[in-house]
Amino acid sequence: MIPSFAVERTQELLYHLNMLLREDKIPHLLVFMDSPMAMRVTEVFSRHRNLFDQETLEIIRRGEHPCDFPGLVICRTTAESKSINHIRGTVVIIAGSGMCTGGRIKHHLINNITRPESTILFVGYQAHETLGRTILDGAGQVRILGQEYMVRAQIQKIEGFSAHADRDELFGWLSALKSPPRHIFVTHGEREAANEFAAWVRGKKGWNISVASYQDEVTLD
Repeated sequence: MIPSFAVERTQELLYHLNMLLREDKIPHLLVFMDSPMAMRVTEVFSRHRNLFDQETLEIIRRGEHPCDFPGLVICRTTAESKSINHIRGTVVIIAGSGMCTGGRIKHHLINNITRPESTILFVGYQAHETLGRTILDGAGQVRILGQEYMVRAQIQKIEGFSAHADRDELFGWLSALKSPPRHIFVTHGEREAANEFAAWVRGKKGWNISVASYQDEVTLD
């Protein structure tokens, strides 16, 4: 089971799975894309091939598509999603939401999180107090859709799929400003990391910078 964001993250996963399968680097398993939103976003990708890079365009010229491969099953309906539970054997399930806060992934977790032979593979950031973060932090028991379940599945995480800019990239963007901003508000990220980033920018630039808190109000004149 791979909890995945529907926009770009799922398509990245399909691309890399496609490459790995074509090079016989992983077993040829059925891969279920069980996310109506991800399905629609993938269709958008297909309609705008002019935006792909040269490597991807070369794949298309060979008559292939970077987000499609033999063994990929797209689940459009709820019934198709539920039918996955009747399969005996190893499959890959990609479903939203990416932090396990909603969507079809919660139903797949209910059916598999108590099974030691199952694996939950995280490929995206898990925010504090989300179900995904609770599982990733090693909770022995979690609450899903009003019921408690023991966590017996294997928990794994792949780094490197983050779509967010890191500290140096954000600083590079700020440094390109032609004149110093009157004030910078850090509004995204966990509190500790946000405070460290604000202090780092303040030390580098001497600019006014603060970390926003819940329900803060600022008047811009």
